Amino acid sequence: MILRYLAVLDDAPAAFVILIAAFGASLLVGLVLHEVAHAYVADSLGDRTPRSFGRLSLNPKRHLDPLGAALIFLAGFGWARPVPVNPFNTSGNPKLNMATIAVAGPATNLVVAAIAGLPIKLGWVPFFHPFVAPSLANFAAQVWTESPENLVGLFLGTIVLLNVILAIFNLIPLAPLDGFRVAAGLLPRPLAAQFSRLEPWCPGILMVLIILPFLGGPAWLFEVMGPPRDFLLKLFAGDTLVRLV
Repeated sequence: MILRYLAVLDDAPAAFVILIAAFGASLLVGLVLHEVAHAYVADSLGDRTPRSFGRLSLNPKRHLDPLGAALIFLAGFGWARPVPVNPFNTSGNPKLNMATIAVAGPATNLVVAAIAGLPIKLGWVPFFHPFVAPSLANFAAQVWTESPENLVGLFLGTIVLLNVILAIFNLIPLAPLDGFRVAAGLLPRPLAAQFSRLEPWCPGILMVLIILPFLGGPAWLFEVMGPPRDFLLKLFAGDTLVRLV
């Protein structure tokens, strides 16, 4: 993702710096707060497992995964180290509590997206993002550097889009993503038991779905993510015209 803009570094260094800053902010805020939210909700429900592993900390070193962090820059989505939890240590219904713990991470990403998108929705800055065709990279960089407002819009718009993608991606019901735990926690017990048996197969299925488009295959995963992504972008950034898509 970020590599396509190396070619514009000489002509538009400000745009490149803003992109690096926006991706870095999404990495530190989006991924770290995502995992801290899991830890905090589990701890508040009575499970001290995340606390014992030091996962209530805001220190990025305790949460970031090297491969997942690198993918933020390369592909626009990624992951952090999963927070260890034990729902049977929580008070109340362990099954429902696991779903609550799981959904806390994506929900935090949506809160970050909503906060970053507020200046865009209020019309203070335009909405720009780096997810443009490679052939448009040079043109996009020229537009972004036309004014300070455009650069701010690029910074905030990138944070909005990346956090929306992180939330949607993590809610896909395939382990080890949060959506698997949410689905298992909300399904009736007999269906949840059958669904949980699919867990060993899920990582392989997920990797195939991610890799397929890069091998010339169908982009089923990204097509499924498209409608909720567009809905949330409109919710957080308003009806602002996205001029570069």
